[in-house]
Amino acid sequence: MHSPHIRRTAPYAGVLVLLTFAAFSTAQESHPPHWSYSGAESPAHWGSLGPEYSACSLGHMQSPINLAHAKPADLPALIFDYKATTLNVIDNGHTIQVNLAPGSTLSVGDKTYSLKQFHFHHPSEEHVNGRGFPLVAHLVHQDSEGHLAVVAILFDEGEANALINSLWSNIPANKGKAEDVPSVSVQPLHLLPVERSYLTYTGSLTTPPCSEGVTWYVLKNHPTVSTQQIATFSKIYPKNARPIQPRNGRSILESQ
Repeated sequence: MHSPHIRRTAPYAGVLVLLTFAAFSTAQESHPPHWSYSGAESPAHWGSLGPEYSACSLGHMQSPINLAHAKPADLPALIFDYKATTLNVIDNGHTIQVNLAPGSTLSVGDKTYSLKQFHFHHPSEEHVNGRGFPLVAHLVHQDSEGHLAVVAILFDEGEANALINSLWSNIPANKGKAEDVPSVSVQPLHLLPVERSYLTYTGSLTTPPCSEGVTWYVLKNHPTVSTQQIATFSKIYPKNARPIQPRNGRSILESQ
């Protein structure tokens, strides 16, 4: 994938559909098979819904996984250079997603990625040492060569998150249409814990087409969201999490 030009006022076409972690068909000329989290189009069936989703069943580096038995390693820090931007939000039928204007970056060693969007899953897709969480935010980044890096922020139940309050107050009434909310400013840093050590492994998108080669950074520290914030999201998406996938011998590294 290549980094395309983004128009923030409309659903994004072409390769950015892959970035959204959702097959948002209205942005494409050809419509990929519909998928969901339950019934005949549930995760167990994704790989058989169409050839473009074959990696969902045939891939050997699928996400999410249970992050256990990580190996301590001398890893570079995650350097977040995120800029505040006006809110652009969509309920795409699979999750609530915030699209970002250009300018926010993640640097890891000599690699730099642009933040494209972030979205949420309830319950968390990732588990850590067998434990799940009530909510996870996935921050999706892409470098100039098209490689994807996703930062996962696992939330514990506790105090409310102010940014999530703003987001939940502006969820569009209609699914499938991105809305600009000029009066609301979004600073993605407000999702992050203060301490940013992490676990990392190589995996995939967690929704069709389940493309592999995605670098995952799962933060070890967990900010909080309130019981009410969890309930608000779960009323819209009671369960939008893919089940844990086989590790298949992949190494998981842990920053110090």
